[in-house]
Amino acid sequence: MNGADLLCETLLANGIDTCFANPGTSEMHFVAALDRQPRIRCILGLFEGVVTGAADGYARMAEKPAATLLHTGPGLANALANMHNARRARTPMVNVVGDHASYHLKFDAPLTSDIDGLAAPMSDWVGRATDAETMGETTEAAIRAAMTGQGQVCTLILPADAAWSETSAAMPQAIALPQAKAPDAALVAKAAKMLGNGQQTVIFVSGRALRANALEVLQRIATKTGARFMAQGSNGRVERGAGRVAIERVPYPVDQAVAALAGTGQAILIGAKAPVGFFAYPGKPGSMLPEGCEILDMVEKETDLLAALQALAEVVGAGDDIPLTLNELKRPEAPAPGALTPEAVMASVVRHMPDQAIICDESVTSGRNFFPLSHSAPAHDFLQLTGGAIGVGIPMATGAAVACPERKVIGLQADGSGMYTLQALWTQAREQLDVVTVIFANRKYQILLGELKNVGANAPGENASRMLDLDKPELKWVELARGMGVDAVSVDTAEAFEAAFADAMTRKGPFLIEALI
Repeated sequence: MNGADLLCETLLANGIDTCFANPGTSEMHFVAALDRQPRIRCILGLFEGVVTGAADGYARMAEKPAATLLHTGPGLANALANMHNARRARTPMVNVVGDHASYHLKFDAPLTSDIDGLAAPMSDWVGRATDAETMGETTEAAIRAAMTGQGQVCTLILPADAAWSETSAAMPQAIALPQAKAPDAALVAKAAKMLGNGQQTVIFVSGRALRANALEVLQRIATKTGARFMAQGSNGRVERGAGRVAIERVPYPVDQAVAALAGTGQAILIGAKAPVGFFAYPGKPGSMLPEGCEILDMVEKETDLLAALQALAEVVGAGDDIPLTLNELKRPEAPAPGALTPEAVMASVVRHMPDQAIICDESVTSGRNFFPLSHSAPAHDFLQLTGGAIGVGIPMATGAAVACPERKVIGLQADGSGMYTLQALWTQAREQLDVVTVIFANRKYQILLGELKNVGANAPGENASRMLDLDKPELKWVELARGMGVDAVSVDTAEAFEAAFADAMTRKGPFLIEALI
C-alpha cells in the first residue's frame, strides 16, 4: 500500500465515496489508487471550477463532503471561485491538490507555485502531507476539519512522492467527528430578554436553521414573542414549499432591504450574519439595519443551530402547543400566451415542478421573483449562489443530482454566468444526471447594467455596452448544449416555454431550455 492508497482508504473509512476530479501528471499515483477503489465514484469535470462547484452542490444535499482532485497551483487557482462560494455556504469539502515531489520543488519547474498561499484565503483548513507514513493522519485531520461546525472547506496538498511511497501504516478506521457545541445558556437568556422588552426585533437565520424542523421552532418563537424572522440574503440550502414554514430573505437591493428593516430596534443572529449591502454605493448605507440597532449573535461558530432554537423556544415558552402556519400547495395558472418574460418562466416552473425537486438558482436578476412565488410550490430544497462568485449554478446542479439521483434537479441559470462553467453540461451528459437547466437568455449582464445605474454612472455608452452586452455574436445555447451531449430546445413565447418545461418534467436525464426573454 502506498500513500495514495492510504489516502483513499481513509476517505472511505469516513464515508467519503465521491471524488470530483480534474487530474494532471502530479496526481497519477492518486488516480491509480482511485482506480483500485471501485467503492469510490470518480466524476470528471472539464474545468476545475466545475469540480469544486459540483462538490459544493453535492455536499449541500448529501450533508457530507466529497473529495476533489486538482492539479497543482494553477488547477487550484481555477477552482478558487467556487471554493469561495462553498465557504460562504459552509459546505464541507476535502480538496486534494497535487504538488511536485518534495525534492523536485527546489528546481522551480514551470508548475511550481505557492499552493499553501493560494489555498489559504478560500479554505478554512490547509494541510500538507509530508510523507506516506503520516498520510492517514493528515487526511483524518482534513476530514475532521471539514465536518467541524456547519461545514468547512479544507485543502490537503499531496506531494507526488508522498503519494507513490510505500507505507506500513495500519488500515484506517472511522474517526470520531467533532460534535456541535451546545448553545450558550447566557446568550440564550439574553436573546429571550430582548424578545420580551417590547422593542421591534428581527431574528436572522441561515445554515441548518433553515431546515424544515428548525423553521417550525422559529415560527413558534416568533408567534409567542411578536418578533419577525428572516433568512439572510444568500443561503446554502433552504427547505421550503408546501407543508413547510414560509420565510423571506433580506432583499438584495439596498433600498428594498433598508425599507424592509426600517424600525428594527434589535437583531438576533442565529447562524446568520447581520445584513449588509452586497457592495458599497455612493450615498447609501453599508448596514441594512437602522442606526443604533442592537445586534446579538446568539451562537458561536460551532453551535448546534437547531438546539439553539429549541433552547430559546423553551426559555420564552414557545412550546409545541402553539399552532403552526404552513404553506398550502397552490400552483399558479398557466401564463398568458405571448412574449416570454421572466415572470412567465417562473409561473411555469412552479406550475410543473414535482414534489421534492431541488432548485439550484443562479438566475441573478431574472429569477428574483421565484422565491416569493414558490412559497406554495411543492416541497423542495432551494440552493443558491452564496458568495457572489458567478459560475456555480450548472456545477452545483450537477453535484446535487449526484447526491440525490432519485430527485429532479432544476437549474435556474442566467446566460452570462452560465458561460463561466458550461462544461458541467458535459459531466451531466456523461453521468446521465436528471437535471433540467433553464437558461434565462437576455443576452446581457443585466445585473451589471443595474449596478452601473446604482453607482451613479450615466447610461451605458458604446464602450460600456460592449462590456455588458452578450451579442454580436449571440450565444446559441441549444448548439452549446448539444455540443456537450445534452438535448436542448429554444423558446421565445410563454406558451412554448409552458409546453417545453412540462415535457421536461417527464424526461429522465439532462435537458436544457433556452428561454429567450
